[in-house]
Amino acid sequence: MSADVIVVGGGTAGCVLAARLSEDAGCSVLLVESGPDYPTLDELPADVADASAPTVEHDWGYYAEADLLDRRIPLPRARLIGGCSATNGCFALRGAPADYDHWQALGNPGWSFDEVLPFFRRLESDLDFADDWHGTDGPVPIRRHPVDELNPIQRAFIDAAVQAGHGYVEDHNRPGAIGVGPTPRNVRDGLRMSTAVTYLAAARHRPNLAIRSGTTIGRIEIAHGHVVGVRSTTGELLEADRVVLAAGTYGSPAILARSGVGSAARLSRLDIDVVADLPAVGEHLIDHPIVAVDLPTRPAAGPRFQAIATLSPTSSGTPDLHLFAAGPFPVDREVSESGAVFGIVAGLMAPRSEGAVRLRSADPGDPPRIDVAHLRHPDDLARMVDATVEARRIARSEPLATLVVGAEIAPGPAVADDDRTAIAESVRSRVASYHHPVGTCRMGTDPDRDAVVDARGRVYGVDGLRVADASVMPTIPAANTNLPTIMVAERMAAWLRMSDSV
Repeated sequence: MSADVIVVGGGTAGCVLAARLSEDAGCSVLLVESGPDYPTLDELPADVADASAPTVEHDWGYYAEADLLDRRIPLPRARLIGGCSATNGCFALRGAPADYDHWQALGNPGWSFDEVLPFFRRLESDLDFADDWHGTDGPVPIRRHPVDELNPIQRAFIDAAVQAGHGYVEDHNRPGAIGVGPTPRNVRDGLRMSTAVTYLAAARHRPNLAIRSGTTIGRIEIAHGHVVGVRSTTGELLEADRVVLAAGTYGSPAILARSGVGSAARLSRLDIDVVADLPAVGEHLIDHPIVAVDLPTRPAAGPRFQAIATLSPTSSGTPDLHLFAAGPFPVDREVSESGAVFGIVAGLMAPRSEGAVRLRSADPGDPPRIDVAHLRHPDDLARMVDATVEARRIARSEPLATLVVGAEIAPGPAVADDDRTAIAESVRSRVASYHHPVGTCRMGTDPDRDAVVDARGRVYGVDGLRVADASVMPTIPAANTNLPTIMVAERMAAWLRMSDSV
């Protein structure tokens, strides 16, 4: 089988790429995904359709390497058409303009906020705002829950945060928005609006687009410095002159490395022939860590994740912390006598710690070694302690305090606000992933040190090969990464379709 372009990975970015590239009727596109495809809404499993909470039923089963406390935290990554956009919490946030201006300042032309804003607008149909900052006719619908739709916890969280001194924000996607307000979400009538049910659904009828689900790619086939296709784990060769990797921050560097693109020293130790010596493949992994203040409450129905606060330690307008209300969730009476808990979850949005993704072996069946490096930099831990103290202060403010019906579950009443050492120990023991890994195929100008691709996603040293997913982000946006990843795919697809992009 052959195509003009093969897109490897049918996740958040892959569905966008396949849809945009196949708009050119003269370009044949093959989208290849390891997991299953549910081509109609009627075929979607209930948990994939339901936007009220994330799901992990379609998962690669990754875990982080053991941390200093010998914990192996789960790192869910979706394995189905739509990828994590089909399983996540539907937070539709962009981040701050400074995030993207920094990408350009690192030597990546075309990535300033002014230059990516048209692609953020292009991807969305914002149902609440129609102005210069928002799109109104894109594939992904975005809305904020009005007050009468908020469950009691979510509504009280907003009011308590305002009572605690945080400004009210109507629109978290407007530049300079710092404060608390409703969460922009890509949800319609309770349905999770993934890139599969938006972008790809509108493109499925095209005769120049083929979709292969249930097909795992082991490596890229490269001859004389140019791609010739991809080879599946069953040995099948799928031929193409251009290949776009969109297998995600864990998957894309692993496929590159198995193809001989990576650190020559590490590849040689695994008996993999070196095609392009790129030491940065798999390096510079950045992820947002989270930790919660967990509190007992009474059971209540309704959507969750409806309210969020963005905090900044300076007047820069760039948030470095998220606080959001999660829940309520039903639990065993052993956990909470009231039968439910909610959390004020703190996410560190500007982490300084960096980890890595490394192969265990050349066998595609071996999951990669993933070191998320959460809180390894001391500044990260200090800010998470600050966030925990602030989350507690909001939890004790009315009207949220009234909904707490017992003693704090974690960190717990024995841990005082002014005991930063005890709070730090609690944070270390409970820190988890916000599930926003980026950076392992980062774009930049120095392939000998810290770059894998150039600003247009072209892999250094291999003609016809690109990466176009969250792994190319040189730094992490101060936002959940679903919308930024869609934007990256939109930006890269536009370049791919240009006449000089081959």
